[in-house]
Amino acid sequence: MISSAGLSPQREALAAEILRRTGRLRLQVHGESMLPALWPGDIVDIAASSLKDLRRDEIVLAFREGRFSLHRFLAPLGDDSFVTRGDSMPGPDPAFPADALLGKLTQVVRAGQTFPAPLQPWSRAVGIFFCYCSTARRAALRFHSWRYSRQLQISDPETA
Repeated sequence: MISSAGLSPQREALAAEILRRTGRLRLQVHGESMLPALWPGDIVDIAASSLKDLRRDEIVLAFREGRFSLHRFLAPLGDDSFVTRGDSMPGPDPAFPADALLGKLTQVVRAGQTFPAPLQPWSRAVGIFFCYCSTARRAALRFHSWRYSRQLQISDPETA
């Protein structure tokens, strides 16, 4: 699961309530289940959405048992539940009740650059590779961390 790390279940519940009331929320990604579409440190913008407004492969934010989950939407299961899956997870998540859906990802901010919500068809294939090859996952995370820190140093005029 990708969650807003460092937030207690109470703070995550508060963030979920803010999204429900305002229709928008910004979170920082800390998990690895959506590699390579989302990386630890990414900032994501979420817009409130209903189950009927979703398309397959959109990334959705759900809230269950005091935790956020930011995974790809696979399908509704009737009107009362839906299924998601992390790109680098071996299987789908247990079904979420429809009221667990908070919204969908609208954009990602990475190293100061803003991107639209990722819908890459290749992401799942690379994610499965990361799922079963921990050496490749660790190497990709190290490279991303190194590249991200270099981009931040270059974009900070005081360190340039």
